[in-house]
Amino acid sequence: MKRNLFYLTYMAVLVTFAVVIHTVEAALPLPMPVPGVKLGLANIITLLAIVLYGLRSGLIVSILRTLLGSFFSGSFLSFGFWLSLAGGVTSCLVMALAVLLVKRKAISLVSVSILGAVTHNLAQLAAASFIIANASLFVGYFPLLLLLGVPTGLFTGLAAHYLAGITARVIRQAGSAGSIP
Repeated sequence: MKRNLFYLTYMAVLVTFAVVIHTVEAALPLPMPVPGVKLGLANIITLLAIVLYGLRSGLIVSILRTLLGSFFSGSFLSFGFWLSLAGGVTSCLVMALAVLLVKRKAISLVSVSILGAVTHNLAQLAAASFIIANASLFVGYFPLLLLLGVPTGLFTGLAAHYLAGITARVIRQAGSAGSIP
């Protein structure tokens, strides 16, 4: 019972952080060459959830972040909402698969994050192409999104790597203190 309560509490904190980051980032005017491009800082929290608790938890954080964040920022069910949802879910699936390689020490968490950022951009492009029924978006936007996805994925990966180490220690300490049976 205590273990489940600890997990639910921690997931609530992760979702809250992700929603706050998503909402603040949506309000920041960034000088980007592609309309609607963001740094993807909320993906740090999604990756952290995947590393600590697995795919299911990562999907919960990603979906709730998109739903609640778009609701709070006023973009619920808009074009951007659907792009964000498609990108978030797809990148979460790819990052969860890539985390298996991290556990085998084949790649780093930074590489996982870069894969997630590029996948997020590709999924958003695919969703936009589907919604407006025009596949030519890939020709113009894919190189730019790839160019932007690598450095943002690098930054979020470094942040997630740092936070995963800290968070794992906190969870272990809580467990050894009797909070988790």
